Amino acid sequence: MEDSTGRTEELMSRALPVHQRSIIVDGHCDTPYRLKRRSSHIDEPDPTAQVSLQTLQESGITASFFAAYVPPFYAGRGAAKFAHSLIDIIETEVARNSGALELVTDSTGIRQVKARGEVGLMIGVEGGHAIEDSLEILSDLYGRGARYLTLTHVNTNNWADSSGGEARHGGLTSFGREVVSAMNRMGMIVDISHVADTTFYQALEASSVPVIASHSSCRKLASHPRNLTDDMLKDLASAGGVCMINFFSAFINDDAARAMLQAGKRSSGRKTASEFEELPDDRIDWDSFVTWFGALGAPSGTLDQVADHIVHAASVAGVQSVGIGSDFDGVPMLPEGLENASCLPFLTARLLERGFQAEEIELILGGNFMRVFESVERGKR
Repeated sequence: MEDSTGRTEELMSRALPVHQRSIIVDGHCDTPYRLKRRSSHIDEPDPTAQVSLQTLQESGITASFFAAYVPPFYAGRGAAKFAHSLIDIIETEVARNSGALELVTDSTGIRQVKARGEVGLMIGVEGGHAIEDSLEILSDLYGRGARYLTLTHVNTNNWADSSGGEARHGGLTSFGREVVSAMNRMGMIVDISHVADTTFYQALEASSVPVIASHSSCRKLASHPRNLTDDMLKDLASAGGVCMINFFSAFINDDAARAMLQAGKRSSGRKTASEFEELPDDRIDWDSFVTWFGALGAPSGTLDQVADHIVHAASVAGVQSVGIGSDFDGVPMLPEGLENASCLPFLTARLLERGFQAEEIELILGGNFMRVFESVERGKR
């Protein structure tokens, strides 16, 4: 009988050609915020890094959405300025690593970096409070290269309800619908990760082009409200959108999700002066978040569980509706077998093992996102 090492080698020999020829798009990566916190660069050693220049190159990723993530603390406290500071970091890393990294702003650029063997960095703004209730600021961020806006983060903002915040608007306000329409006009992708269920459905209705969940998984398998229900997956697919599966252990492992939710319920009873102080996971203080999550004793997810979410989403909504959105450098616990970006080829191998055809894997790794992006680009007016 062939041993497990032999089986793994045989599987990888079949998986690597698929991985290498695929356009691979990672929907969400928080490396810019790590670089800001640690005053470091992507090509410098950092033991905390889930993405470095080396692991990014080893990952096979064609283009990664580097998040201009704005912690909720900055809502009403210079959120747009903070977003621009993260974009500055992205531009600095591209200039510092010219020839290896390139700033990409359209689907043609993604195909070009693939042909050249470089890695494209794209910009996604995480947290609708970053626009400070201004369509002009939204346009400014687009002008800097931002190609999606996550409508909320864990906080409900002035025009959209979050899955992690108070339901104040019943979904989107009239201004929230204006934001969606403005994004459609300029060719910016609407990202519904983090939003409340009501916001999700109203964003689908308000958008004239497909939307994405840049880093969300399946609520059927891990009962965190950040994940999408089966009905949401089906409706997202019907609208031509894509759910890009998140790798965070608490979003793929139900025991970890429940531990995080229970801890959140206990902490929500503490009434403090601000949401920033009340919620330990808003990540303005990363070390505190890591300590808080570690104290939960939540189990790690596994590579198999990431594959489970991809299989589930594909079975519920069709393989054309699934992508990957790692959340690298934005989460305190990645799955066993996907500890950093260089492990991504093992996911391709696992999908082959689960019975996906090579053409289907190419769609999941990036083809489905490319279809949405090109649709959004065609919808510009």
